Amino acid sequence: MPRSAAVEPDVVGAFVIGALESDSHNLARLIQDAFDVSRSTAHSYLNALLDEGMIRRTGLGRYELVVREYVYLHDVAGMEEDVVWTEDVLSVLGDLPQNVLGVWRYGCTEIINNVVDHSGSDDVQIHVLRWPHHTEIRVHDSGVGIFRKISTSLGLQDDRHAVLELSKGKVTTDPEKHTGEGIFFSSRAFDQFQVLSGGVFFSHQYNHDEDWNIGKEQPAEEIIGTTVKMLMDNNSATNLGDVFDRYATDTEDYRFDKTVVPVKLLEYGDDALVSRSQAKRLMNRFDRFQTVVLDFEGVTSIGQAFADQVFRVFPSLHPEVELIPIRTNEQVSRMVNRALKHST
Repeated sequence: MPRSAAVEPDVVGAFVIGALESDSHNLARLIQDAFDVSRSTAHSYLNALLDEGMIRRTGLGRYELVVREYVYLHDVAGMEEDVVWTEDVLSVLGDLPQNVLGVWRYGCTEIINNVVDHSGSDDVQIHVLRWPHHTEIRVHDSGVGIFRKISTSLGLQDDRHAVLELSKGKVTTDPEKHTGEGIFFSSRAFDQFQVLSGGVFFSHQYNHDEDWNIGKEQPAEEIIGTTVKMLMDNNSATNLGDVFDRYATDTEDYRFDKTVVPVKLLEYGDDALVSRSQAKRLMNRFDRFQTVVLDFEGVTSIGQAFADQVFRVFPSLHPEVELIPIRTNEQVSRMVNRALKHST
């Protein structure tokens, strides 16, 4: 039976990247079966990828993706984030699509500027990992730690409470210099976004407002400072303007007046959402927004006092703020409706 016509090398390259990311073996056979080509043609494709530096041979018939690594160390004193972006990061990512570069430029400069203005660190390390399919950038400082800085500034009882505040947006320890929007929008623009500081971490995946993960661990030695990890597909369709639009009621000036708050971030371990103090913690700074979407994904139940404080007391004090509960189960919906009924 005659073989299929030759396949475009880019198509085969994308297939090989996916196979290696899935830890697949016997690539030649996989290429033969996927594209109906001869064994010699399959090896020709692999040899071309070897010559391009996209993959490398690790053994007989075994390959791995090649990652280009770049590490930059800077003194924080006198450092300018736009210079670091242009001279360091852009030199590695300059061939990426403009929409992807726009996200990287925004995220990198915002995070590096946070190090300069807030961390109290003497230096910062920027680690760029460039794979054929995606890129990861890690920014690490040895300062006070982002969660500790926020919790101290806002008088929070637990460093984990700082994650909830970050998820809302508009939180900053220096309001004269910052709007508190950088981490909020960065966390929602990248495919993956993680922050680790002290014994607390959180992570978020693009386009999934409920996919926030928070944890507190007690490692043998707490991590000093803050590490931010950002990851993005090199051919992502994400446009930064669209991310801004999702949180603006007026898209003419991208005014940030809408937020989505994952209510589950208020739960720690077996804590149930039952008290008015928990509700007040949830609603801290809600009055800075026009619309607050309360995402109850993963919340199994709430108490009467909690629901009353959120859906009756707060709206009576702040009628200008629209509260929208979403993804509520039957129990949560009953408590919400009960509070709304008593508000009229």
